[in-house]
Amino acid sequence: MTAQRLAVLRAVSATPHVTADAVAEAVRAEIGTISLQSVYDALGLLAAEGIIRRIQPSGSAARYEDRVGDNHHHLICRSCGRVVDVDCAVGAAPCLNAVDDKGYEIDEAEVAYWGRCPDCLGRSRKRKPTTKQRTRNG
Repeated sequence: MTAQRLAVLRAVSATPHVTADAVAEAVRAEIGTISLQSVYDALGLLAAEGIIRRIQPSGSAARYEDRVGDNHHHLICRSCGRVVDVDCAVGAAPCLNAVDDKGYEIDEAEVAYWGRCPDCLGRSRKRKPTTKQRTRNG
């Protein structure tokens, strides 16, 4: 394990669901110069070895986390893009049973729940005028 790979691993561990760009920024702050390609190479190697996990929500850059081996899922905010972990949907891994497994031995399910996070919900509720305010204003 090189110093660069260890720094990449520390950056992923410090910030769950981090992007490669944010990892590069954190690693540069810790050890100095590192190319974005070196960060991608280290992330790829760490993911291939099962040390970190790569997820890629639709419409988002790939993100990395160090929570591996438990087949957890993710909640993703449609407004701000925040990603948080959520434990297995139902039962033991793979958490969901396929209606027809087509002969596969299924050992993992990757689920993304989409919606709006509490912060974004709170902001949208503050912006909407109440019925009383709409009546008074026009």
